[in-house]
Amino acid sequence: MKTGFYPKLAFDGIRKNRRMYVPFICTCIGMVMMFYIISYLHYSDTIASMNGGQIMRSTLNLGSIVVGIFSCIFLFYTNSFLIRRRKKEFGLYHILGMGKLNIARILFWETLLTAVISLVFGIGFGILFSKLAELAMARLTHAQIIYSMHISPDSILFTLTVFGCIFILLFFNTLRQIHFSNAITLVKSESVGEKPPKGNILLGLLGMICLAAAYYLAVTVADPVSALGMFFIAVILVIIGTYLIMIAGSVLFCRQLQKNKRYYYKANHFVSISSMVYRMKRNGAGLASICILATMVLVMLSTTVSLYFGMDDVLSNRYPYQFNTTVLYNSFDTMSDENTASIRKLASDAMDKYECTPSNVSDYRSACFYGYLIDNDFVCDTPFDSHSETANYLEGKIFYFVPLSDYNKMMGTNETLESDEALLFSTRDSAYNESTISFEHGMKYTIKKQIDKFVPDGNSMANISTTFVLIVPDIHAAVDAIAALPDNEKSVYFYWQYNFDTNLNRDDQILLANDLSSTISDFFTQSYKQNTGIMRCQFESRATNYEGFFADFGGLFYLAIVLSIVFLLAAVLIIYYKQISEGYEDQARFDIMQKVGMTKKEIRKSINSQLLTVFFLPLVGAGTHLIFAFPMIRKILLLFNLTNLHLYTIVTLISFGAFAIFYTIVYRITSNAYYHIVSGASDSR
Repeated sequence: MKTGFYPKLAFDGIRKNRRMYVPFICTCIGMVMMFYIISYLHYSDTIASMNGGQIMRSTLNLGSIVVGIFSCIFLFYTNSFLIRRRKKEFGLYHILGMGKLNIARILFWETLLTAVISLVFGIGFGILFSKLAELAMARLTHAQIIYSMHISPDSILFTLTVFGCIFILLFFNTLRQIHFSNAITLVKSESVGEKPPKGNILLGLLGMICLAAAYYLAVTVADPVSALGMFFIAVILVIIGTYLIMIAGSVLFCRQLQKNKRYYYKANHFVSISSMVYRMKRNGAGLASICILATMVLVMLSTTVSLYFGMDDVLSNRYPYQFNTTVLYNSFDTMSDENTASIRKLASDAMDKYECTPSNVSDYRSACFYGYLIDNDFVCDTPFDSHSETANYLEGKIFYFVPLSDYNKMMGTNETLESDEALLFSTRDSAYNESTISFEHGMKYTIKKQIDKFVPDGNSMANISTTFVLIVPDIHAAVDAIAALPDNEKSVYFYWQYNFDTNLNRDDQILLANDLSSTISDFFTQSYKQNTGIMRCQFESRATNYEGFFADFGGLFYLAIVLSIVFLLAAVLIIYYKQISEGYEDQARFDIMQKVGMTKKEIRKSINSQLLTVFFLPLVGAGTHLIFAFPMIRKILLLFNLTNLHLYTIVTLISFGAFAIFYTIVYRITSNAYYHIVSGASDSR
């Protein structure tokens, strides 16, 4: 056989089916480019040298894994559209005497051409835009910008390996489909209608149950820690429920429309509903995929944008004061005025150097311990697997006793308490609805009132567990009662908090923080040697951690943008192939209708009826998912110390509005492609 015969057939096959292949190849190029860019940033020395660079590299590594896995799944999904379109052509080759081995050679060259074009242009564009991506990331994370550019051999090799394996798997999957089909089946593959899935009522009900369960979990989740634990369960239920409802429910929906005689027996509805009902299994799967991708994009963007632009709120919640000092003592009695006065004097001397005085001072003692809150009883320092009701580690709580005298002095109040009364404060909107609280059914306090204004230490805000603060009249009695509880190793930690603000700008705050950090570190070393009861000194500054927070959240925001672009590319290609494949399937039907008198205007109306009937279902579904996910995601954001509900609400609404506009534009473009095919205006067959 003439040299170059199979490559020429492969090239002609791609060229003649360019309406299907060009979008596929462009998407492959985009996927390869995004993967290379993420991999390039992961290996970048510039990123590694940034403040928080190691965290960003870990985030980018996770992103490359997500893009790689998603690319494999998605390219398999879209490749099925290509193969379905090409089966008739391969069947004709087979009838004309070409064996399946010969067809395999054509498929090999088609796959090779597609892979080479995708990898060469994808890596080429990736190299071209990699520095721009690095500069954008540096801009988002407030890092120093370096303008030198280099090519990463590791990233190129990694990209070639991952996508080379994907194209090899695509080739063998296509061979499998051709091998198990005879010539007649291949020729008739496009004309075979799909039967509605059996048991669709049962599947639809199961889907509704899954969605109802997911929505129930999202709406009724009690606290941020529980929200984090339930989030992935809810996501899985939403994915399963969406697919079941859109596959089985769409069939029921079309059947109900058929039963509605006033709606069904109209020229622009009759043809569209009749053609849809026979392919709703595949149609529903496509709609469900679009809905899930849209939901993923909206959730990622709304959360990361909120975190990035709510940075100041997050930073202020994590570090309640500009300067935060936490000192750990070995007992409550060693927190003497003499011990605490020494650190105050060090802070005062350091501030004199910068001609500033402390303001908004937080100065209080506390006793801290860990355990579980079961109903209105606190189980202290219990092994996590000893209670079936609280087997999850995440349900552990942090508990503080704070003396009433310290609270009144710090807050400027004059509260009074009886010996068995207490004031209660809890973080992250964790409601406590009981009127009393006890400790292993022993010591009990009556909650006189719950306070909403108290600033615990920054460590408790950084901890994933919920923090409870109990203001008690006699802390010695409370601590002694905890220590006397039987059959447990009680670990009680005694802290002194000394936090304050100044009127210094951020640069001077950093200088003062460096001085204080060094001075307090030296003081701790001397105090520990002298056995003064000080076990640890921790000093934190909001200003010195500012850039680190921008690196963390800026990296997440950047990754969300990249993944959103990847998912949007996928959604657009699914929509496009859905329109194109259905256009070719419906072309013969509309051709018959035109011969019996149906006009182009009536065709346009019928197309609009068909597309509007189902096309915006994914957008409605994504919006519904987002509404029910809102309470759960808001609680998860509280774990990141983002308490600005107004910001998250506005960002979510803007994200959905922008996506709806984008989705409508895609609808207009792809509906025109569908119209050109079925009306015979442009046919590449």
